[in-house]
Amino acid sequence: MTAPAIEEHVTALASALRGPARVRDRMVREARDGLLDAADALAAEGLPDDEAARLAVRDFGAVEEIAPDFQRELAVAQARRTAGTVALVVPFLVACWTMVGDPGPGTASLVAGLLAVYAGGVAVVTAVLAAAALAATGTVARRLPDPHRLPELVAWTGTTAGAALGVGALAVTVSALLTADWRLAALTGALTLVSHARVAASARACRTCARLAP
Repeated sequence: MTAPAIEEHVTALASALRGPARVRDRMVREARDGLLDAADALAAEGLPDDEAARLAVRDFGAVEEIAPDFQRELAVAQARRTAGTVALVVPFLVACWTMVGDPGPGTASLVAGLLAVYAGGVAVVTAVLAAAALAATGTVARRLPDPHRLPELVAWTGTTAGAALGVGALAVTVSALLTADWRLAALTGALTLVSHARVAASARACRTCARLAP
């Protein structure tokens, strides 16, 4: 069936949603398929194709009415993605930080050490929170309602993790300038910076989804 009304409706719906592209595309595709099935059923009863498509769209609901439910699911999906990134990346980086050599005595070394300890402590806490968020939305918890404001909590957990990684990158960079094994420290610092950018971007997307979800 050629159904311009349905195509326009799902295009508007897709434009209104924010979240992981793969999940969003799947949801929009399922909505389109459902509308086409409904329109086909109406057309089988004798309605013209255009009228059947318009009636299916009307019964499905206006974009502003149905988008919040779609957006809520997308927010949870983005929260899981952000939590997974934090839970996977942060413990690995903290372990890498512990392998960086001692930069030796001096004020700069003391500052670098304190920064590393602070960043490591905060990062570990965010990793624990991220793992808890994954458990709260995982297979075991599928039959339970999602915890209230979970996407927002994960968004700020990711933001905090990103900030901790930024501080950790600074500490490791200072260590790279002072330690004899500077190559390992420099590599760890570069890896931390890349991870910081990834976590920060995921957290930013999660904040956007959490803000739009009802």
